[in-house]
Amino acid sequence: MASTAAGDGRNWTFLTNHGHVLLAIARDPTARLRDVAAEVGVTERAAQAIVADLEAGGYLHRTRVGRRNEYTLNPAGRFRHPAEAEVQVGDLLALFTTPAAEDAS
Repeated sequence: MASTAAGDGRNWTFLTNHGHVLLAIARDPTARLRDVAAEVGVTERAAQAIVADLEAGGYLHRTRVGRRNEYTLNPAGRFRHPAEAEVQVGDLLALFTTPAAEDAS
């Protein structure tokens, strides 16, 4: 089993918490932030701040449906880092939310 440790005792991942929250919402657009926070491993308050960042950045839109929120993602949004600025976040979402093709052999 692979570990996230870099060999020097520091844990890190390739995706930021913002990326993890976006993916969690992509998998379940009606998820409660409490559940998103638990999945990502952050506090509910941190998840709320991240969702606010993503909404302000145009990556998602929040709609109130009854007592819950429903999220609509913008797959055409671009990555923020200059090295990936030409790539749409929809490519990342497709990579992590599309079921893997079954082996035909």
